[in-house]
Amino acid sequence: MTGRIIKALSGFYYVDAGTGRDIPCRGRGKLRHQRITPLVGDWVDITLTEEGTGMVDAVCPRKNQFQRPAVANIDQMVIVCSEAVPVTDPFLIDRMAAIAEWKGCEPLIVFNKCDLKQADELMGLYRSAGFTALQVSAETGEGLDELTAAITEKVSAFTGNSGVGKSSLLNAIQPGFGLEVGGVSEKLGRGRHTTRHVELFSVAGGLVADTPGFSSFDADQMEAVPKEKLAAAFREFAPYLDVCRFQGCAHVKERGCAVRAAVEAGRIFPSRHNSYVRLYEQAKEFPDWKLAKNKKLEQ
Repeated sequence: MTGRIIKALSGFYYVDAGTGRDIPCRGRGKLRHQRITPLVGDWVDITLTEEGTGMVDAVCPRKNQFQRPAVANIDQMVIVCSEAVPVTDPFLIDRMAAIAEWKGCEPLIVFNKCDLKQADELMGLYRSAGFTALQVSAETGEGLDELTAAITEKVSAFTGNSGVGKSSLLNAIQPGFGLEVGGVSEKLGRGRHTTRHVELFSVAGGLVADTPGFSSFDADQMEAVPKEKLAAAFREFAPYLDVCRFQGCAHVKERGCAVRAAVEAGRIFPSRHNSYVRLYEQAKEFPDWKLAKNKKLEQ
């Protein structure tokens, strides 16, 4: 039978195959020999055992997959941010959005804790860049109807630096959900990790992955978009990519670059271009073995 992995924990893959219960499964040895690691969100072929457990025989073709968060077949990446403590570095938003774009996954940018501090400026920036951006509060309920509608009938992954309130938002959308919620370290100004594994939950007519948060301290563990694909991962660059003076323009400091001209003319926000340049320079320094791994994941 075929089902979807909804949780991976302690060496077991819990598969929803429409039987009314989640089937705990182990992976076949051949998957390890093929260097295939099943991920939450994968559609898999399984065989039931007499004990009522199962074995994962094969992983069906994926439309996308991510290293961090470790999920597959995601329709939408919900990037949860905050202008209150902990304050999200916009570069991390841009980096996650670029990764999502590269993988063919729609970014949804959500500013939580608007009851503590509004994010009007950043909201305007990302909406002007062509993103859907919402301002919400898990505490007061502001904006939750819009967020609920945005995740209906989709498979979404909630991600963002620890402490921004990913689990709190899910608890607010679906009361009684009961996900563990952590506080924010006053000394470090960042959240304490509370979600220790990836799991798909049924929420508001869709599926949502609540994932371990990332922070600026572990951002280097994220995937790097290859430099030759990076410009296409910045959607507001699209009208200018084919009109640069020189073919193969990197859009960093080249003469006759239409992207840079658009920045100077105010049609592209400087902060977005700065993030692009920073990611481009990082991608140039990325080790060859990591680039090869990313290309394999992209296939």
